[in-house]
Amino acid sequence: MKKLIFVLLMLVSIGSFAQSPTTIILVRHAEKASEGGNDPELSDAGKQRAELLAKTLSKTKVTAIYSTPYKRTKNTVAPLATAKNLTIETYNPKPEELDALIQKNKGGTVVVAGHSNTTPSFVNYLTGNKGEYPNFDDADYGNIIIVTFVEKGKDVKVVWMSY
Repeated sequence: MKKLIFVLLMLVSIGSFAQSPTTIILVRHAEKASEGGNDPELSDAGKQRAELLAKTLSKTKVTAIYSTPYKRTKNTVAPLATAKNLTIETYNPKPEELDALIQKNKGGTVVVAGHSNTTPSFVNYLTGNKGEYPNFDDADYGNIIIVTFVEKGKDVKVVWMSY
């Protein structure tokens, strides 16, 4: 009986030390306006897509929202940030910066808005599969990539869907 209790206590203890998975939801910015130089606003279609993103993730418990410093990425996640009462944090897509973002948000659910090249690159970085996920086509704006992991590069789950 004592052995059984000891084994049960050990199993409970081990379970309590298990890390919660981290989920990173990656999106490319919504459609951008044709004018605006290097930092355009969203087009009307882009504004509608940003609202659709907020609606799509309305029942998801989001713990943080990140964007590159450009208007189009910030405005893509702005309706979601308002709905979730969260501040949009700026991130740099360099690997050392991504590690800091991952570490800061361990066990949480994070939404990250990026670009046609940085979003797939981030997925490749998380999975450890260089080049498996190619850059998006310039006309491709409707992807949501959900990446779940406990440790970057190990047993990473990727779900790719459209909204």
